[in-house]
Amino acid sequence: MNFRIKQVKTLHLTFAAALLVVGSFFAPTAHAQAPLKIGYTSVEYVLSQMPERKQIESDLKTYSSQLEAQLKTKQTDFDTKLKAYQQASQGGAMTDIVKRDKEKELQTLQQGLQEFSQTAQQSLQQKQQQLLSPVLDKIQKNIDLVANESGYSYVLNSDAGSSPILLHGPKEGDISDLILKKMGITPTAPAPTPDAKPSTPAMPVSSPAKTAPKKK
Repeated sequence: MNFRIKQVKTLHLTFAAALLVVGSFFAPTAHAQAPLKIGYTSVEYVLSQMPERKQIESDLKTYSSQLEAQLKTKQTDFDTKLKAYQQASQGGAMTDIVKRDKEKELQTLQQGLQEFSQTAQQSLQQKQQQLLSPVLDKIQKNIDLVANESGYSYVLNSDAGSSPILLHGPKEGDISDLILKKMGITPTAPAPTPDAKPSTPAMPVSSPAKTAPKKK
């Protein structure tokens, strides 16, 4: 049985963008009678340009490695006891009572591995949310500032998979660089077009390769 938590190499930004609540993402101006002006931004792009991103990725990788180390210790313990059981069983050195006790112990260890693997995955996602929360708050604050200063009645998220999603929009409606400028950040890459597709998450847990013997 080999359970693994794949280490995070890149931060999945679509997940971060989804944390911005749709209702709060709209930034109405103070001029209710002014002509309707709609802008859009890519939260993924803005986040990718922020210096905080590298620290988040580093912290997330460190946390993932810690979980991986704990999982590896549990896996080694299980493998060692499973091998000892198999050798003793084949050699006929165990009584039926001892054999049943060993099988029960192995099944308990196996269940513990499965539960820890699932819990670790959830813990990693929670850690990501915790690290991203203040950065997303900062982005939201600056979206509001730019929208109010530039007269935008609404600001939509242009990232694929977000809600609402922008299917088309003029380049002059993209306020992503204005948001970065408001935070004092000079973009190092061009803003994506509204139909740009983000990468998919990659934190799977592999299927078990070994299993504990069933009790007879």
